[in-house]
Amino acid sequence: MIGAIIGDIVGSRFEFRAVPQKDFELFTPDCAYTDDTICTMAIADAVLNERDYQESLLDWCRRYPDPMGGYGNRFYQWINSDNPLPTNSFGNGSAMRVSPIGWLFDEWEDVIEEAKKSAMVTHNHPEGIKGAQCIAETICWLRLMRFSKSDVERKVEKFFGYELPPMRNIKKIGSEGHFDGTCQETVPMALRCFMDANSFEDTIRLAVLCDGDTDTKACIAGSVAEAYYPVPEWMIEKAISYLPDDMLNILGQFYERIQDSCGPKKR
Repeated sequence: MIGAIIGDIVGSRFEFRAVPQKDFELFTPDCAYTDDTICTMAIADAVLNERDYQESLLDWCRRYPDPMGGYGNRFYQWINSDNPLPTNSFGNGSAMRVSPIGWLFDEWEDVIEEAKKSAMVTHNHPEGIKGAQCIAETICWLRLMRFSKSDVERKVEKFFGYELPPMRNIKKIGSEGHFDGTCQETVPMALRCFMDANSFEDTIRLAVLCDGDTDTKACIAGSVAEAYYPVPEWMIEKAISYLPDDMLNILGQFYERIQDSCGPKKR
């Protein structure tokens, strides 16, 4: 979960802006948590405290109505509706918020079902559901099964139908000004960033350097990388300095539940 938050905060200041140099500073005063972190907190809160996913999302998003970068138009309307209904969305929001489910459930069927439930309240299009399921299950594979990256890539293609594009293609798309806002685009791109990286920090840097939806791509990539690489303590400390008390409370509950403060094992 902290991997997703770090990716979101680091990527936040580059969305809709020029891509940085490779050695860019990760945390600056221009960084902030965005809707990615808010929605991730909502999903964690729902599972940890046995809340309905819709209730928790509405609570958190209404509590934080104006995050850096705002909310997507359709999601904003959903938040403020008197009768919020699923929007048939296949945007990447379902995948960006799902990481707690990959840690809090251990069985394939449970991960798949809970990821679906968490997506369905807004993203009930099959592609929106699939994106959430893929990221949650990838996290679960990495933390429990200790699969290699090549094993994960094969399973992602077999079970979810995603072919991960080469990094050069992702960077080319980003350099042309394309904004990857769908699960079909962002999920395989984020997974490729993880696959090609050699550390947690490198994963975040690669995701940001790919341009486009930088905070969400880095959020998703970071959520997966946390299940494979140790997360540097200094990055955790920097990230939590951006968070308000209610978010820190959920983060504390989450890691107390999984009894792992910075990702699993050394590789």
